[in-house]
Amino acid sequence: MSILVVGSVAFDSVETPFGEVDEVLGGSGTYFSTSASFFSDVSLVAVVGEDFPQEHVEFLKSRNIDLTGLQVAPGKTFRWKGRYGYDLNEAHTLDTQLNVFESFAPQLPSGFEDAEYVFLANIDPELQLQVLQQVRRPKLVACDTMNFWIEGKREALVKTLRHVDTLLINEGEVRQLADEPNLVKAARSILDLGPKNLVVKRGEYGVIMFTEHSTFAAPAFPLEAVFDPTGAGDTFAGGFMGYLASTQNVSEASVRQAIVFGSVMASFAVEDFSLNRMKTLEYKEIEERFRKVKLLTEFDGLE
Repeated sequence: MSILVVGSVAFDSVETPFGEVDEVLGGSGTYFSTSASFFSDVSLVAVVGEDFPQEHVEFLKSRNIDLTGLQVAPGKTFRWKGRYGYDLNEAHTLDTQLNVFESFAPQLPSGFEDAEYVFLANIDPELQLQVLQQVRRPKLVACDTMNFWIEGKREALVKTLRHVDTLLINEGEVRQLADEPNLVKAARSILDLGPKNLVVKRGEYGVIMFTEHSTFAAPAFPLEAVFDPTGAGDTFAGGFMGYLASTQNVSEASVRQAIVFGSVMASFAVEDFSLNRMKTLEYKEIEERFRKVKLLTEFDGLE
């Protein structure tokens, strides 16, 4: 079953303690759709400028990503430049050039409005709501956001969250959105806004999911080498949504498995810069790492 994702396609320039790259392929929609494509068909809605190379288009097509909704607008493609220190959980933005992304107004091509699985990547919450108004009867809607929108467009974000099944954000954003330092209390406040599931991304510390009646935690896969955490959250979301769409099952048990698959996909993405690791990844590696993550928390119960 196809997934609809609306997000950004960008050029990233990234510096970490382990190297640096200049104007490589990035963007929330790119990371998400590449990750999800290992599990399901994906339809991407985004905008790029006239400077976007054909080689990147060919890569996305090679992953069987439907690019009918990829607009090419006059001007330059969105660019982001950032630096990470040894604390790879936090990016320091050095430069942002929205370019054609500044006037992005997502319009769904014919057929996209029937999507059953929808992911609203980190864009203006007003645009997220506009997308939802174009979709007919989605089976599952998930979205991401960031501190910029929480602070600057809180009212629009809260309105959008009323129509969202799963919110995927990081720990700091949870506390900021709820205006509550305690993570558990903050999660309960956010669930009251509308989402059925709150998935909290915690980087190298794993993931916690809160629902009305339960809490689930999954560890991150321990890695010896992490080169670039850019896009890890979107890669996680792609694995998460991709698995759910492939199984056509949104029960809590399935969502828990999807969280582990999301963590696995993110663990591969951070092993190299940009999407380099994803270009060589094979599905058998995903399955093998999924089994290893499962073993991390397997133990016998009390006698």
